Amino acid sequence: MLKGILIAIFVGSGYLFTTPSQPQAKQKPDALKESLKRGEQVYITNCQSCHMAQGEGIPGAFPPLAKSDYLLKDQKRAISSVVYGVSGEITVNGATYMMDMPAQSHLSDQEVADVLNYIQNNWGNKAKPVTPAQVKAERKK
Repeated sequence: MLKGILIAIFVGSGYLFTTPSQPQAKQKPDALKESLKRGEQVYITNCQSCHMAQGEGIPGAFPPLAKSDYLLKDQKRAISSVVYGVSGEITVNGATYMMDMPAQSHLSDQEVADVLNYIQNNWGNKAKPVTPAQVKAERKK
């Protein structure tokens, strides 16, 4: 009788009809993790020469991106800074910089989102992910 109950349980659960060779449902890849990988490459190509490898910047010349209150305070401003550039005086972590950062308008919405995700989630920074849709919306302004 116990054997019959166990067979009924296995049959009812579908256990006997699945095999290890059947494909399992794949989990979606971690979207932020993939964005960070792509963003690192965008950063190396477009940002690192001024803001340095660890986002430390150059005092008096280029502001730090590491632990940057300027970038983390306003995500729309961060997007705008990459897309349109920054000109004039800004204050980052209590230090004043006269900026003339060129627009990175050659970057796609995805690349802008990726590089901001990389910057805003490294070197002591932590922020919500930026999406290409947010970048697109900012470009329309």
